[in-house]
Amino acid sequence: MSDRIMPTKVVFLLVPKLHLLDLAGPAQAFSTANDLGYGYDLYYVAEADEITTAQGVPIRASLEWPALGPADLIVVPGWRSPRLSPNTPIAAMTRQRLRAHHAAGGSVASVCSGADALGASGLLDGRKYTTHHDLTDELAARYPKGNIVRDVLYVVDDRVITSAGIASGIDLALHLIAVARGAEAAARVAREMVVYARRNGDELQDSAMLRHRGHLSDLAHRVQDVIDSRYAEQLRLSDLARGAGVSERTLTRIFTTATGLTPLRYQQLLRLERAEHLIGHGATVEAAARAVGFEDARMLRRLRSRPAAAS
Repeated sequence: MSDRIMPTKVVFLLVPKLHLLDLAGPAQAFSTANDLGYGYDLYYVAEADEITTAQGVPIRASLEWPALGPADLIVVPGWRSPRLSPNTPIAAMTRQRLRAHHAAGGSVASVCSGADALGASGLLDGRKYTTHHDLTDELAARYPKGNIVRDVLYVVDDRVITSAGIASGIDLALHLIAVARGAEAAARVAREMVVYARRNGDELQDSAMLRHRGHLSDLAHRVQDVIDSRYAEQLRLSDLARGAGVSERTLTRIFTTATGLTPLRYQQLLRLERAEHLIGHGATVEAAARAVGFEDARMLRRLRSRPAAAS
């Protein structure tokens, strides 16, 4: 991990009867990100020192919360559904902690029925949110000041991030890693976890780094790692093949089968997306072209003019 990266604290608020995967999915994602050097410290807190999960596994938790700053995150995993209990299973003091962290600039996330805790804390009022499909009607009635979004994996609204539940907690975590540490970091974490690097939540943003990582070819992933980190350089197919230990023909075949693109086309997409970002922030086409590795703006203009350039 770079010395310039300050570790992000991720605090999981555990409630009785929580679902193991609601906790384990995002916890594994952030833990893997930390193992890869991206700087995440995980904490597990609760209102009791032992929580029994819906699957019957007891989990030890701390009664003491760590000091949190604006860059830190609180995650509330879901608990047993399909129906919510009449009362949200967190105390008034805990609800105040959630509100105070968000008011101080921090982020608060939920998985599945964990959205109920955010709603009880007032954090869904005036915001879009989602939850497990079995709970949408119930939560919509319970928190009418919020705007529930159905049939999506996750929703982000003003540092309140909610997800649909179970495996979508992994999608939520990958999205947050991509935002904080970059799309390449999220892609590496997804690869280590052998999951799809998806970002099809409420936001329409999509990255070629993630969009073309939904495969299990180790060789293609290794070559993508090289291209991701050096996309602005002149990368020769022969050098990529030599580094991967295969022939150019074999590399092209395996890479295209895995990603749907040739290595050159993949690099062009990365350059195009970065150039579009720079242009959107005020750079000229010429300056953006040079910044992403094109000798002049002609190729960039040609790529931008293609109807399916970003696909």
